[in-house]
Amino acid sequence: MTIRVENRGEIAVVTIDRPDARNAVNSEMAAALFEAFVAFDRDEKLKVAVLAGVPGPFCAGFDLKQAASGGVDEKWFAEHNLDPSFDGTDDRPRKGPMGPTRLTLSKPVIAAISGPAVAGGMELALWCDLRVMERSAYMGVYCRRWGVPLIDGGTVRLPRIVGHGRAMDLILTGRKVDAEECLSIGLANRLCDDGQALDASLALAAELARFPQACLRADRISAIRQWSLDLPQALASEWKSAAVFEAEGTAGAARFSSGKGRGGDFDEI
Repeated sequence: MTIRVENRGEIAVVTIDRPDARNAVNSEMAAALFEAFVAFDRDEKLKVAVLAGVPGPFCAGFDLKQAASGGVDEKWFAEHNLDPSFDGTDDRPRKGPMGPTRLTLSKPVIAAISGPAVAGGMELALWCDLRVMERSAYMGVYCRRWGVPLIDGGTVRLPRIVGHGRAMDLILTGRKVDAEECLSIGLANRLCDDGQALDASLALAAELARFPQACLRADRISAIRQWSLDLPQALASEWKSAAVFEAEGTAGAARFSSGKGRGGDFDEI
């Protein structure tokens, strides 16, 4: 088995399990990842997902042995082609070369990164909302040296996360980016000790799962959608979340008025 899915209460853990190939993803695995995250998004009991690799590597990218053996042919390119009608919505889910990378989910996903998250593996990590890296982990556009372009969101998401100048450095050089640098440029959100990426990600997922979910999801999707909008349109889009204030915020305000959550205390929310 190369993709494992385990639900831990309100958290889904999706694990790439192909250590003999440093968790490189082939087409069959990409399809399994895609289906796993579609299922996660549609399961009302689940609130947050964690994407991990075992043991050691997060993901070394797309399986180049498949490409070298003729597995990336005209049929493969046709299957992954994005025609002009693609608008990013998930009423027409589209599979990316690495699997879920063209999905815009309604719930957050956390990448638990150990070892390499390189080439297509880096694109998988960039697709996630948050990235937790072990101190010995690293990223990099390693496909630069093999003539394989970033075609699964890397050239789009990387500049949005770290800024254009830093993204061009990483994209053009293909150099190794260690965890400390990833944290310093905003590519990683948290660092943890080696061997602790999954546990640290699960703890972070549990924090997110505690919050009122309609509000969290409304703020998340507004932040994602604003990239394609000018300021007036983005503000108008954000205002749609006012409906969530009516549904969840009034009750939350009452809890605050009763004395909960004062001084930044999140223990009883």
